[in-house]
Amino acid sequence: MNLPNSLTVLRILLIPFFIGFLTYGRYQWALWTLLAAGVTDILDGVIARMANQRTKLGAYLDPLADKLLLTSAFVTLSVLHLVPGWVAIVVVSRDLIIVAGTLLLHVTQTPIEVVPTVLGKGTTLAQLSYLALALALIALQQDVRELMPLLALMLTLTVVSGLQYVYRGIRAYHPDLV
Repeated sequence: MNLPNSLTVLRILLIPFFIGFLTYGRYQWALWTLLAAGVTDILDGVIARMANQRTKLGAYLDPLADKLLLTSAFVTLSVLHLVPGWVAIVVVSRDLIIVAGTLLLHVTQTPIEVVPTVLGKGTTLAQLSYLALALALIALQQDVRELMPLLALMLTLTVVSGLQYVYRGIRAYHPDLV
């Protein structure tokens, strides 16, 4: 396994620690773990491109790691009543729709390139930024509602990028329709 894929696996392995820190109210540790996961996300992509170490495994594993981390974070923060439940529902629903669509295209043997869009990458960045800033505010015992403008941007990107992926999936399955 090459270094970029190893970093992606490390990101996945950080998730249980992140959840544990959140669950036990160790918000600063959760924040540091989230930031470490974010750094591995940046590094795996940069190293894969610069060292020409892109792999098919990495193309699937990297977005999966992102989805696992973000879903775990939003669900846990929602269960702990630290972010509104409806926020978790929007984020998780988008990811479930994308995964279900990808599986459907795979089952129907529809060729599709698993490549994140610029909008999708921006959404991931906005989600991670919101989580990091929310955790920082929680750790400092500040009101997370101060992040409403970022929350609005993050949710807008989440919905719009989700629609973009649905459109790409429909276009791949029925190229003559769109």
